[in-house]
Order: sequence, then structure tokens, then C-alpha cells
Amino acid sequence: MSTTDRTLTSSGFYVSQEAPIRSDNPVPTPKAAPPDILRCASMEIVVTDLARSRDFYVNVLDLVVTEEDEDTVYLRTLEEFIHHNIVLRKGPVAAIAAFSFRVRSPEELDKAVAFYTELGCRVERRTQGFTKGFGDSVRVEDPLGFPYEFFYDVEHVERLAWRYDLYTPGALARLDHFNQVTPDVPRATKFMQDLGFRVTEDIQDDEGTVYAAWMRRKPTVHDTAMTGGDGPRMHHVAFSTHEKHNILSVCDKLGALRMSDCIERGPGRHGVSNAFYLYLRDPDGHRVEIYTQDYYTGDPDNPVVTWDVHDNQRRDWWGNPVVPSWYTDASLVLDLDGNPQPVVARTEASELTATIGADGFSYTRSGDAPDELPSWKQGEYKLGHQL
Repeated sequence: MSTTDRTLTSSGFYVSQEAPIRSDNPVPTPKAAPPDILRCASMEIVVTDLARSRDFYVNVLDLVVTEEDEDTVYLRTLEEFIHHNIVLRKGPVAAIAAFSFRVRSPEELDKAVAFYTELGCRVERRTQGFTKGFGDSVRVEDPLGFPYEFFYDVEHVERLAWRYDLYTPGALARLDHFNQVTPDVPRATKFMQDLGFRVTEDIQDDEGTVYAAWMRRKPTVHDTAMTGGDGPRMHHVAFSTHEKHNILSVCDKLGALRMSDCIERGPGRHGVSNAFYLYLRDPDGHRVEIYTQDYYTGDPDNPVVTWDVHDNQRRDWWGNPVVPSWYTDASLVLDLDGNPQPVVARTEASELTATIGADGFSYTRSGDAPDELPSWKQGEYKLGHQL
């Protein structure tokens, strides 16, 4: 995309009216219409120690137990009215079994079957659902290697938004988004656009390499994002709080419980999405983000934001470094038989390498020379310095 097609803002990023991403190896666009997706709604997580994981999600993060048995725990946030947002299922390998999306009507499941069947993907449908609390559902292995689920029929449960007696200082209000790791971000983005998603933000360099893209169905910054890296893998699942102080309370609680090692990154403010964030690791290493205060994106002419990969305010608005594990670590995903999908290496430039730079650090503002950085910033992006 040429610079004449986009506008440089005073905030340091470019905006345009169309996502400036093109794929040289696109997934064919089906003739069949895609299902009308409402929102990301649930994730099925395979854990190796169910008791430890239950303790983390219930007693530390204060998610609500809807139902459980010896092998499975169904959890939801305080504002949710469907049966669950998270399924913890005991298994031999820590991985993700399903990224689940709710669709607008039961008829959309027929569209999902037709859409993915035309692509030659493996498709399974169960009228009684794959999990408790969800009815007729479709699961697929998508062209990018991810296990997706689509559903409409649900068991309704009490929305606890008014149960202030149950609220804790770090209360999680909603499931907000997923983040997926894939080797070819333009290919993934084009496919998600065919599925009906709209791009809100992305990260690129001057050569046109795309490092990540954020896409939405509901009118927020994203329901999922595609991050460049070895994949398919799951980078994180994110929950929203109402205010920044809720996130700070989670940090305080983890410190009080002597569980500060669970904090991988943050708290901080993202440039991308403008949200306040905290990244945690659960007992199996699955990454969980606590997230708040992004912005509305529902208008048809909502501008797309493009960030320079060398702008160190893109990932943290305050310019703080990103720990290397955040770029390298992610969870395996499963096929429909429960086997881990093979991980394909990314061949394009990595964001971690671009951030560190050949000289050990990269600029915050385009045009900055290395010696223009203050001494207390110089070198902070070196991998060795972080370790």
C-alpha cells in the first residue's frame, strides 16, 4: 500500500479506509456464503491437572462454575448468560480443542457446513452439541489448521451482573477475544475476511511485511487476532474488566498469594487497541489476558489503524519492552480427533527480531537515530538485557 492511500496521525500511526493487506497465497473464496458470526463466545482448553487449573480460574481469576464433573469444568464470566465461556477438560497434552463462535440463528450452521465443505475442510456436526450447555454445533478444521466451533442453541443461565455480593476487586465481566499464531498473516487475514471479519488494526514494515492483524465481528477492536509466528497455535484468550483498577487488583491478589510468577507481562497500556492489559500464564502455560478500555468500531467507515513494527509504542504505549516469551510461546491446537496439529515455521521476518533490531534496539518514533534515544532507553530491547 502506498503512503498516499493512508493518513499519518498525530498519534504516530497511519489510518486508511481499507485494510492494507494483500495475500500472495490466498485460500480460495468459497461461493457458499459464510455463517453470520455474532462474537467469540467460548474456548475449550485441555489441561493436564484439572484441580490446579480449576483453582487458578475459579479461586484466582474468580470465574463462575456453571457445572462440573470429574473430567470437565464449565466456567463463565459475571455478565454472561450462556452456559459457559471456558471449558477446562482434563487431557494428556495441554492444548486448545476449540475456538467457539456464536452465530446469529440456527440456520447459520447449515451455512458453516456448506462454506467449509466447499473448501475441503473436515467438518463435524452434532445436534446434541460437543459440550454441555450448547446444542446443535459444527466443528471444523479450518484451512489455517485451527479447530473452530459454531453454535447457536444454548442453555441460558443467570446473568450475574447485578450480583454485586459476588463481585471481587478483579471481577471479569466478559470474554473479549482470542489471539491466534499463524505463519502467514496476510493469508490468514484474507480468509477471515471471507468469513465475514473486518480488520481494525495491523502491524507492518516499510517492505510490506505484515506481522499481525486484529479482526472483529462485534463492534470492538477484535474478536480474534492473527499474530505472525510458528503455527497454528493459540497465543491467548482474553477477558474484559470494567476498569483499570480491576486489573491492578488481580496483580495485587497474585502477589498476596505468592503467585507473582504467573504474571508474564504488564500491567500496561497497549498502543494497538488502546487497551489496558495484563498477561498471565495458567498452570499449563496457556496465556490469559485481562483487558479493558478499548474502543468502538461498529461504523461501516471505521478507519483501519496501521502501526510501524519498529514503533515500540505499538505493543506498549509507554514504550516498555516486551518479554521474549510473549513473542515465542503459545499453546498447541488440536485436530477434531484430539491430536496436536503440526506446527509450521514462519518464514517471514519475526516481530521479535524486528523489535530488537540489528543494533540491539529499535526506534520509538520514525526518524530517531540510535543516539537520540535517552541513555536509560538504549539497549533495553536487547534479548540478553531482558534475560
